[in-house]
Amino acid sequence: MNYEIHKLNKAFENRVRLGIMSILMVNDSMDFNTLKEMLDLTDGNLASHASALEKEGFLHIKKEFVGKKTLTTYSATKTGMKAFNEHLDALEKLLKGRA
Repeated sequence: MNYEIHKLNKAFENRVRLGIMSILMVNDSMDFNTLKEMLDLTDGNLASHASALEKEGFLHIKKEFVGKKTLTTYSATKTGMKAFNEHLDALEKLLKGRA
């Protein structure tokens, strides 16, 4: 039986990236500190994984100033949502044992 494991997206193999996308699939956007707290990450860990997802075109990062502080927010792009749904579909098929 061919499970077509190649349909899983390598961008989502990492647990942090999987977590980021999972949260953004059910929220329009999320600010840096909330996302960091939800996933129990360091600043650098979140920033590097978010940057990798942005390079893939799966994540939009918006930086603005609120007063004198920087506010960074993340949102999944349409491309990211599509890719993540395809990844989940492939994973579900693997779990159910069908290709």
